[in-house]
Amino acid sequence: MPAEASTRRTSPAPAPGSARPAEPPSPPLTERQEARRRRILHASAQLASRGGFDAVQMREVAESSQVALGTLYRYFPSKVHLLVATMQDQLERMHGTLRKKPPSGDTPAERVAETLMRAFRALQREPHLADAMVRALTFADRSVSPEVDQVSRQTTAIILDAMGLADPAPEQLSAVRVIEHTWHSALITWLSGRASIAQVRIDIETVCRLIDAPSAERA
Repeated sequence: MPAEASTRRTSPAPAPGSARPAEPPSPPLTERQEARRRRILHASAQLASRGGFDAVQMREVAESSQVALGTLYRYFPSKVHLLVATMQDQLERMHGTLRKKPPSGDTPAERVAETLMRAFRALQREPHLADAMVRALTFADRSVSPEVDQVSRQTTAIILDAMGLADPAPEQLSAVRVIEHTWHSALITWLSGRASIAQVRIDIETVCRLIDAPSAERA
């Protein structure tokens, strides 16, 4: 059997100002490898949906996705790697859905707030899965940085699409980062029972006003 590919198709570029050296791109997955990876992510999501973080056991994921346990570990070195990749996959699916029905707000702030609340409601429908993915993101150490970076990039892409800006200004990108932090924090507080949906909406709408602030200052 040929050696299996890594969990990502290309190595993410280092963040601006980062001291991390650039890595050569990983070879793209073959069609068969991509299909295998998708089965693994599907099995991970299914197990997490039923019982949360603790329900995702690597041996059960391997059995459900019909891959050898050793193969699974070559794709995803740990459960945290797997669940963070599952979150990126879920966000990518959400992004596709959102593109089919874009937000209708008049301003970038309104559109981003609507988009994030729609994404939040999608996660709300699968609370065990949401909890498992957020816990994995919280537990992630330096070894999971590439997968965490992919989650961040996917979230940024969702927000920028809602803004409708192909070339955002630096201060708008800074606002996007703050919005991402707030959205992640809102997920944690809601999952822990410390915030209601109404509180989450207020926090998201409040932080999204940062998007329009730079434009107003330059006007």
